[in-house]
Amino acid sequence: MLTIKFINEDKNITTAEGANLRRIALENDIDLYKFVAKMTNCGGAGQCGTCIVDVIEGSDRLSPRTTPEERKLKRKPDTYRLACQTKVMGDISVKTKP
Repeated sequence: MLTIKFINEDKNITTAEGANLRRIALENDIDLYKFVAKMTNCGGAGQCGTCIVDVIEGSDRLSPRTTPEERKLKRKPDTYRLACQTKVMGDISVKTKP
């Protein structure tokens, strides 16, 4: 088991290795989306780019960036990830809605 710390929400969530970051956040009532994106997001397909998180600690404990992430995040810092495309492999700390 591993721990995901959601900094803005002051929550620590325990989950299994390989868990999808978006799914874990939503299952634990952590809001990833701003304003209209709450209604218009792509549902986790990596197409809209609205579930961005900033990985503060543990970026080396995540799955590699996917092709959709490379497209959507090419002008963003390396610590930004799309939660829907990210599998967690170890303890991390993230900020939602950077």
